[in-house]
This record gives sequence, C-alpha cells and structure tokens, in this order.
Amino acid sequence: MLTAADFRGQFPFFTAHPDWVYLDNAATAHKPQTVIERELAFYQHQNSNVHRAAHGLAHQATHAFEQARATVHQFLNPAADSQLIWTAGTTAGFNQLAFGLMGTLLQPGDRILLTALEHHANIVPWQFHCERYGIQIDVVPLDSDNRLDIMAFHQLLERKPKVVSLSHVSNGLGHIQPIRQLVSAAKAAGALTIIDGAQGISAGPLDLAAIDCDFYLFSGHKLYGPTGIGALYGKTAALELLRPLLYGGEMIKQVSFTGTVLNDLPYRLEAGTPNIAGALGLAAAVEFLQRFDPEVLQQHKQQLLQRLYQGCAQIPGLQLLSGLEDNAGIVSLVQPGEHPSDLATLLDQQKIAVRAGTHCAMPLYAALQQPGAVRLSLAPYNNIAEVDAAIAALAQAVELF
Repeated sequence: MLTAADFRGQFPFFTAHPDWVYLDNAATAHKPQTVIERELAFYQHQNSNVHRAAHGLAHQATHAFEQARATVHQFLNPAADSQLIWTAGTTAGFNQLAFGLMGTLLQPGDRILLTALEHHANIVPWQFHCERYGIQIDVVPLDSDNRLDIMAFHQLLERKPKVVSLSHVSNGLGHIQPIRQLVSAAKAAGALTIIDGAQGISAGPLDLAAIDCDFYLFSGHKLYGPTGIGALYGKTAALELLRPLLYGGEMIKQVSFTGTVLNDLPYRLEAGTPNIAGALGLAAAVEFLQRFDPEVLQQHKQQLLQRLYQGCAQIPGLQLLSGLEDNAGIVSLVQPGEHPSDLATLLDQQKIAVRAGTHCAMPLYAALQQPGAVRLSLAPYNNIAEVDAAIAALAQAVELF
C-alpha cells in the first residue's frame, strides 16, 4: 500500500528544498513530478490549438483536452446530467456566475444569500452586479464557535433567496461546512445552490451527485495541479441559465454583422484559446491522486492537524481562532497585541512558510474583531518533523515578543 511518505516522494520541491517547512497549502499546493512532466510533454510534443485546425496534431491535442475534461469531471462523482466548464480558477468561475445569472435567473428585487465565512471571490462579484441590478444580499452570521449560525441560516432562507452561495471549507479557519444539509435546505427553499470548493476540493473525496448542488467550482492549483486552470461544475439546466461572460472565438456557431448564434455547452462558456496545458496538468493531478488511498492520506493529515493544534494550544499567549472538530487541516491563530505579519516574519526567518493577514476574507476577520491571523495549512505531504518544527518556531517567536 502506498503511504503518505510515498506521496511526499513524488514532489520534487521537497528534494530541492529540504530546509523549508511548507505550511501554506491553503494558498497553493506543490506539484508532483507527473503534473510537471505532463505540461512539458504537451509543449514539447503535442503543441497545437484545440477544436480548430485540420491537421493531425490538432486532433491529438483536442482529444487529449477533452479526455482531461472527462477525467476531472468523473473525479467529482458527478450527477448524471452535469457538465464541466474550464475556467482560469475559482475567482473566474464566480465572475462567470455573478454576471451570467443577472437578468436570467436574478431580477430586480430578488435576494441572494452568502455567509460571513466567504472568500472575497464569493462576495465582490455579487456586490458589483447586484448593486447594478437592484438585488439584495443577505449574510449568514457566525455563532460563538466561529462557525456558521445554522439557525440564522434557516431564518434567512425564509426570505426566499434565489441564490445561496457558500464555501465548502472556510479558507480562513478550515472549518468544513455541513454542506449536504445546507444545500438540501436551500433547495427546499427554492434557491439555486453554489458551492465554493477552492478548499473543499482537497479536503477529501467528493460526491457531487450526493451533495446535489447546482454549481461547484474550484482551482486546479489547490489540488496539486497548475495555476491558471480551474473548473466550474454545473448541472446542465443550471449552466443553460448563464449568459457568457466572455465573447469571441470558439463560443459561437455562426457570426455575421447582422447577428451571432452561440455554440452549445460547454463551449459557449469557453471563449478564446483555453489553457490546454493547464487542463492536461490538472487531469494529471487527478490521475496522480487516484493512485493513493484517500483514507490513508486524510488520516495522515488529521494526525498532523491534531499534533499541530494541540502544540499551538499549549503555547502561552497564542489564541486559536480555528476549531479542531470538522477541520480540513487549517490552524489560524493570533497573538493578542501583535500583528500577524510580525509573527509570520519570525517564522519565515526559520524557513517556516505560512500566511498572515485576512486571507481574502476581510468580512470574516471583521466579524472576529481581529486584524487578521497567521494561518498554518497542512497537506498530506507534510510530516510530523515539520509540524514539530513549526510549533517550536512559534514558541520561540512568542517568547521574543
């Protein structure tokens, strides 16, 4: 059986930089050798545009590109009537959704429901378009445990929002939402459901058929794939509601100066030359993950999380904002009276890579009444020695303050 150590051994970064402890995985994950090689192989041996040229190389590239789409789609355990749209990442996907639903599903006077946990990508696009169209945004607050207030969520559903859009996993705190129950309640209230899977995509095996959301979107680089590629999964009926955000090549059937006929899904929502190598790299990341038992990887990460959390909790002067239960592998913490960036700088001096700030979740930290936090985020390629090094570095940094 392949182990977590075998998993780590596939990432060349750790061989090249054995002195670094990388605990910034919620920002981006490292890439296995197979992903790096797949992108390189495309540019060296297959480079051609897709869906366009008449020559054999283009046919090979198109076949590989569409096979990559099928590989990633099936990885999500999709609903039968669903499709996968390539995007540049989660942020691009949310911009497509916020623009694409205005004037089709969403009309003046309608409401959408977000939560206080959301990443800016699931806030800002809605704000700009909702203001223009006269649509109201409601926000689910947090409870005393820094988790979603479920009672408030159900109360706000009584306002009959047309769209409920929420994160699978909080990128600021690591808390895993009870996503099936939330989606079920939202659908019962008549809402279209959108899940931000940027952190959820790597939190464990997905079963989108069981979750039954209308849309799920994520970025490839969180899943050990390339940057600049992501996916918008959607039920076909929901995707049909979307006006394209971008217009131009490949998303059309017929163009004249008197009018244009748009293409069918998924191509209608994929204008221009796509990130072909990125799509192939993301599929390679999925195939790489499928070589490992997900339970083995998740158990290892949970063991690391337990050790990290308990070690941080024992350092006098630190305040942990994350809870340990239902946590995808993130510990966010503060040292009251000190700015998070100062603490992160001391860790950086010991080559402990973490993130400090508001983590693109300013409303969350405003609700927590914090200027931000230091965020330590784990992946299965981390190990106990790295966790212990991070705990020791934190203790030393706190003593310096």
